[in-house]
Amino acid sequence: MLDSYPGPMTSEAKPRRMEGEQLLRYALRALGRRAYSIGELREKLRQRAVSDDEAEDVLRRLRALGYLDDRKLAESYAAARLENEGLGRIRVVRELRRRKVAPQLAERVVARVYAGTDEHRLVEDFLRRKYRGKPLEELLSEPKGVASLYRRLRSAGFTHAGITAVLRRLAPDPDLLVPLEEDSPE
Repeated sequence: MLDSYPGPMTSEAKPRRMEGEQLLRYALRALGRRAYSIGELREKLRQRAVSDDEAEDVLRRLRALGYLDDRKLAESYAAARLENEGLGRIRVVRELRRRKVAPQLAERVVARVYAGTDEHRLVEDFLRRKYRGKPLEELLSEPKGVASLYRRLRSAGFTHAGITAVLRRLAPDPDLLVPLEEDSPE
C-alpha cells in the first residue's frame, strides 16, 4: 500500500509555453484580476511565451487596445495610496518603481497627484490614524519613542523635513529631535 505513494514532488512544474491568441487570452485574464504595468506584464508573459517576440507582440496589441498604460496605472495607484492610506510621496514613487513603472514617469505622476497636498497635514493624519487610542505624548517623551515614530514615518514615505516639523510641534521636549536632525538623510 505504501509502495504506491509517489512521494513528494522533487522537480518544479514548468509553466506551459503559449503563443499567439493563447498568450493574449492569458494576458487578458491576468489583467482581469489586477492592473499590471507594462514591465510587470512583460515579465509574466516572458515566463509563458514561446519566445520574447511573442510576448512583445502581445504587449503591443494590449497597448494599442488601451489595456496597458503605465501613466494611467501610476495615476490611479498614486491617487489611491494618497486618498486611502495617506502615504508620502517617497513611498509611492518607490512602490511604482518596484512595479516596474519608469522612474521618470513615476516621479512626474506622483508630483502631479500630490500637488497642493500639505505634507504636514498628511503626517499628522497618518499619526492620528496609526496611533488611534495610544497617547502620542508618551511615545514622544522618550528618545526610543521618537526614533520609532520617525522610522515609521520615513517608511511611510514622508520627508525628513516634514516629519521633524510635525514631531517638533507635537513633542513635549523638542530637544529629543536633535539626534534625528543631526543624522538627517536629506
